[in-house]
Amino acid sequence: MEKIKFACPCHFGLESVLKYEITKIGGEDITVSDGRITFNGDFSILARANLCLATAERVLIQLGEFKAVTFEELFQGVKSLPLENYIGKNDAFPVKGYSLNSALHSVPSCQSIVKKAAVERLKEKYHISNFEESGSLFQIQFSIRNDNVIVYIDTSGAGLHKRGYRRNSNAAPIKETLAAGIIDLAHIRSNNIVCDPFCGSGTLLIEASYKALNIAPGLKRHFTAESWDVIDESIWKNERAKALDAINKDADFYAYGYDIDPESVALTIENCRKAGIQKRVKIKQADIRDYINEPGVITFCNPPYGERMLELKEAEKLYTIMGEKFTANQESPCFIISPHEDFEKFFGKKADKRRKLYNGMIKCQLYMYFK
Repeated sequence: MEKIKFACPCHFGLESVLKYEITKIGGEDITVSDGRITFNGDFSILARANLCLATAERVLIQLGEFKAVTFEELFQGVKSLPLENYIGKNDAFPVKGYSLNSALHSVPSCQSIVKKAAVERLKEKYHISNFEESGSLFQIQFSIRNDNVIVYIDTSGAGLHKRGYRRNSNAAPIKETLAAGIIDLAHIRSNNIVCDPFCGSGTLLIEASYKALNIAPGLKRHFTAESWDVIDESIWKNERAKALDAINKDADFYAYGYDIDPESVALTIENCRKAGIQKRVKIKQADIRDYINEPGVITFCNPPYGERMLELKEAEKLYTIMGEKFTANQESPCFIISPHEDFEKFFGKKADKRRKLYNGMIKCQLYMYFK
């Protein structure tokens, strides 16, 4: 089979991080756009990408791209795509997607047309008229932006942020893929000591551990494409074995986590246990007012922030305390994500570098202190 074109969406602001990850796993012909990276590879790369990419939201096969301003153009465009290269005559192929700023603005109508075109294509290839769709799942996705249509097949299933270790979370969790990006921007290495004084459900600590110990984030879960007949199961087996062999069990990495909320402490301990890194972390209940920023320790955190006026005032007081407690220099760098536009004023120090990121729909800044 010829090289497959893949597309991986990611958080806005993490494109450079994801590009480096894709280069590392062997992706070729990499193209970067806002919130998305495309690249080429084979089925081994497909499996490796799902298992190993920490900042990708999912791994999609990009079947094709074309312009369409009428339903007939949409139908013919989809019908021309090589769906039979992946979808068998018994497989399920539901359709979902979205449309923005396009002549074809009715999503239900577009879904219907894409499905009809897929059926007609597969009818011709398999010489059958009815599809039971009782086999493996091939989720077809389409995006229509400014009349440009892109059609994908999803290989991941559940989003890649679902690592398998965080079945429970606190009220304001940070998404695993965003946490992994922050960890990468903090340049966490195998010999680092790190601390999160607002550990919440432990996501930043776990993602830091995965990075430092070279643990593939997808090892504890499965993916839709694992059930596809078109991919030999030995490919998945080999890629999982490679990922397991790559784990750095001799790393000197260690992590500390604190939270004033006892439920968050218990939750972090449980999630670290599920992630298999509990021996690398120490978690306890503590107030930020008692925090001591030890020399040589990298601090990162997603501190609480309020949406109502009273909560916002409390958050601003908290930022001031953090500024007093965090050394924030080359010996003890700090990485703090916050949506507050005046964070630096309350923290008392201007960041050495900032990066705009999105935590869900909330626009944030990653404030980096390392000088």
